[in-house]
Amino acid sequence: MPRYGLYKAAFEALALPGVPGTLRRFSAARGLIFTLHRVLPDAPAPFAPNSILQIRPDFLEAVIVRAREAGFDIVDLDEAARRIIAEDAKPFVVLTFDGGYRDNLVHALPILRKHAAPFTLYIPTGLIDGVGLVWWQALEDIIAANDVVVFEMPEGPYYGDGGTLEQKNATFAHVYQRYRKMPEPDREASIRTLAERYGFDLAAHCRDLIMDWSELKTFANDPLCTIGAHTVYHYELSKLEEHQMRAEIEQSANVLEAQFGKRPKHLSYPIGGVAAAGPREFAAATDLGFATAVTTRPGGLYAEHAAHMNALPRVSLNGLFQEKRFIDVFLTAEVFTLMRRGRRLDVE
Repeated sequence: MPRYGLYKAAFEALALPGVPGTLRRFSAARGLIFTLHRVLPDAPAPFAPNSILQIRPDFLEAVIVRAREAGFDIVDLDEAARRIIAEDAKPFVVLTFDGGYRDNLVHALPILRKHAAPFTLYIPTGLIDGVGLVWWQALEDIIAANDVVVFEMPEGPYYGDGGTLEQKNATFAHVYQRYRKMPEPDREASIRTLAERYGFDLAAHCRDLIMDWSELKTFANDPLCTIGAHTVYHYELSKLEEHQMRAEIEQSANVLEAQFGKRPKHLSYPIGGVAAAGPREFAAATDLGFATAVTTRPGGLYAEHAAHMNALPRVSLNGLFQEKRFIDVFLTAEVFTLMRRGRRLDVE
């Protein structure tokens, strides 16, 4: 059974009446941080491997409403940090959005304002400048438009079939994993060559998907919003030399401070999984003065995280599971902690 099938079966079982509530009653978790990226009203195309990164506006609203009904406060990251340390604080949820996507302004902000829900935007400043690469979406869009796609790899050309939906998904999965393993300059060179070969304007693509500074100012001026750092170019930090890694983090904070007059206290590691950020990156976040830094390693927040504020787990609101009966599963920290074989802390 494919991995999605396994997850779907698990979600169906966990969504049975009474199961999430019972798990939460015995949970030691103090709260959850949700990872979000895009908020779009339209259903994804049949070929849309990045659709796991998008949810509908009505699902976002349903999560906010249900979280409060279930006894969670929706709080900002400063309050979350206080509650992780506190002995008897009320359970909480934090809403975080990575990437600076324009649809956050169009479709998410009205809902967040309607429900007075605090939230954080983690901003990769190079993408806001319009000079970064939204390479994961560009890869999808180029494969979607072509029946055969030729990729320049270090060992030579790779020919990816795209004549059928199955072939497109297989080509995307293969090339995405190759790109994730490549040094960042090689991956960037490959996607630029690919875009040039197929007449794909990467700069216009970034500008279309990502907010500019004037649009981002709307969020910076909103008291519900916390602006956090997400590096400059959204590079996978573990691939960089130490000085490059630190510069990516520090420069993004410098730019955001220059733009909005307030230095960000909160950081999100790009990609954020075990391979993307580890002890070296966690130490850098602390050295550079961030109060919290978040990964995408799944799990809830426990008292033990008070000693590891630079390596906080999050729960992804996955676009493949947008059914209201699954919201209580997303709100149950133990489900995602158990995904890491029962480990509460994952800081190595």
